[in-house]
Amino acid sequence: MKQIERLESLGLFDARVPRYTSYPTAPVFSTETGAAFQHAALSGLDPAQPVSVYIHIPFCERLCWFCACRTQGTKTLSPVESYLESLEAELALVRDTLPAGLRMGRLHWGGGTPTILPPRMIHRLAEAIKRVFPPTDDCEFSVEIDPTMVDRDKIAALAEQGMTRASIGIQDFDPIVQTAIGRAQPFDVTRGCVDDLRAAGVTSLNTDLVYGLPHQSQARQADTVAKVLTLNPDRVALFGYAHVPWMSKRQKMIDEAALPGDHARHALARLAGARFEAAGMTPIGIDHFATAEDGLARAQRDGRLRRNFQGYTADDCATLIGLGASSISRLPDGYVQNAPATAAYAQRVAAGNLAGTKGHVLTEDDRLRGRAIEMLMCDFRIDRAALERDFGPAASQLDPIHAMVAARYADDVVMDEGSLSIEPGGKPLTRIIASAYDAYLSNGARYSQAS
Repeated sequence: MKQIERLESLGLFDARVPRYTSYPTAPVFSTETGAAFQHAALSGLDPAQPVSVYIHIPFCERLCWFCACRTQGTKTLSPVESYLESLEAELALVRDTLPAGLRMGRLHWGGGTPTILPPRMIHRLAEAIKRVFPPTDDCEFSVEIDPTMVDRDKIAALAEQGMTRASIGIQDFDPIVQTAIGRAQPFDVTRGCVDDLRAAGVTSLNTDLVYGLPHQSQARQADTVAKVLTLNPDRVALFGYAHVPWMSKRQKMIDEAALPGDHARHALARLAGARFEAAGMTPIGIDHFATAEDGLARAQRDGRLRRNFQGYTADDCATLIGLGASSISRLPDGYVQNAPATAAYAQRVAAGNLAGTKGHVLTEDDRLRGRAIEMLMCDFRIDRAALERDFGPAASQLDPIHAMVAARYADDVVMDEGSLSIEPGGKPLTRIIASAYDAYLSNGARYSQAS
């Protein structure tokens, strides 16, 4: 109890800070950086360096109330077909911009629900992508899958196109919790989906869980974790529910009175984490767990763990090209985000324009702070010697922040020869500590709860 009180006194339950899947974070992006920057950055890529590609499919047959992603509901495939035409048009524009010989080292389909696509559309989209971005021999292809929106034919189509990893959204298996978030997903349906994936040769499996949902209790959480472990996932993402109804109007459907309180929410996260560790999974960063031989665990052991818009990753591609409405690209000199609304995105590409509408050009200070934040989020340690190797004398600009953090969180961080490490008991404070290095935090944006 004393530890909880200490964490509470340091703002764990009050602070609202970014998740730091980028730095600067998306609310900082400006319309001053858009398609022109996007064109220059894409045309200047080094064709010898493979890139990652992200495809956003913003459609769902049902809109889960807890979700804050850029999605829209549809009961027919007509808008999906139109959107696919827009993706093909964007791919053509990007192809004409890229240098010859560029290859794709990673591909991820997210959403929304990518498995809303029927097999013919899966093949059509995958082939269109490969014509622009020929895959490397070891290209990894991952897809977010809703078990209630997939069948063996869709799985077979994805497997034929080279899917190597499936990411299954679960959130919680308890029927009462599922009803409260508008997402019915029986365990036997999920189990059948996993069996079909493995039968199709897809051996790598991610599962996504969420704590802090309405009506969650420790008993219900323990039952969900036990069921997840029977699926033998390679990695698990355990996200805290972000209740942001000012951003996602569908969250107004959730009864706020049914949400667990701060201490109960924290206990749910600790319970689930302890169960995954007891099952032999390695904790990765602040919210992931992986088997010892999974790529994330290997990357963490080797000091190669990174963070991007999909969360923790072992992806070593320096460039991430986002395609589709609202997608964000990470380019050598900055970020650019496509038009968020599907209609606006489609209009831009139909007019022959790249879809970027806002972004941010990185300064050297951004790169320095961003790397320090990424070190904390991935390794719980800022390696000052590594910063000096990469940034030279400029690394010393962060020394006053190191000193401030060390004083403020004296029981939770350790300074050693200029490097700063977060102690195990202070790991729940990682996002808050990372925010001390954020030069843009006071820009008025509203972020999610730190705990």
